[in-house]
This record gives sequence, C-alpha cells and structure tokens, in this order.
Amino acid sequence: MIKILFVCHGNICRSPMAEFVMKDLVEKAGLSAQFNIASAATSREELGNPVYPPARRKLAEHGIDCSGKTARQLKSDDYAAYDLLIGMDSANIRNMNRICGGDPDGKIHLMLEYADRPGDVADPWYTRDFEATWRDVEEGCQGLLKELLDS
Repeated sequence: MIKILFVCHGNICRSPMAEFVMKDLVEKAGLSAQFNIASAATSREELGNPVYPPARRKLAEHGIDCSGKTARQLKSDDYAAYDLLIGMDSANIRNMNRICGGDPDGKIHLMLEYADRPGDVADPWYTRDFEATWRDVEEGCQGLLKELLDS
C-alpha cells in the first residue's frame, strides 16, 4: 500500500483539494485498495474546521465530494506512517521538516515537483483564485500518480 499525506498551512484549501483529487484519480484507475491518502496542516489555526467552502465548491464542480473532512495537524509520527509527505509550498516544506525532525528518508516533496512546472501551488486563501489552485493540484496529482505507476 502506498501511503501519501498532502500538507499545507491550514488543511482547509490546498491539501484537502490534493487529498480528494488524488483519491478520485486512484479510484478512477481502479487502484483505491492500493493507496492510503490523507492531508494535514502545519499550523493549528484551522484544527477541526471543515474544508473551506470555495475549495469544497471547486471540488464539487468536478464531481468530487470531501464531506466529513476536518483539518488536522501534522505530527512527527506521520513521518514514519507515510511513504510520501507532499507539501504545497516552500514554507510548508520548511515547517514539515521542523515538525518531522528533518527528512532522513527523502519522503518530503513539493507538490509541483510532479508537474511540468515546478514551484508553489497557488494559495487561494490569499489569491481567491480557486481555479488556479485546482489546475496546480490536478497537474501535481496526475504527475505523482504517473510517477508512482511508472516506478
């Protein structure tokens, strides 16, 4: 089983979008039983809150349901529990390394490392552009799944 944890600052926009996009991709590929996919926050600001309504609506536009998801914080134990920890931006990566005590096994990666255009996933909390975030997340998830299936 491949265990993936997507991580952003609050776990209410980008990382849950990535979690549910990836779940949708593996389900459509008939591979759900081979994956454990979740998401978490580097901060405590949104703990227990549901997915932010505009992010929820963007997922719903694409037929993806994220009901029941609430924000949780990344814990140091998550490093051992997951095969890959995927951060949405460079600040997330710094905080993930701090929380996990480093990355001795090379499990921590930026989401857009798996896309044709590396960089940070657009943060819709500030941009309000959920379409740009959707494109970043979808492209990153598709690239990640392709890499996992090719390896």
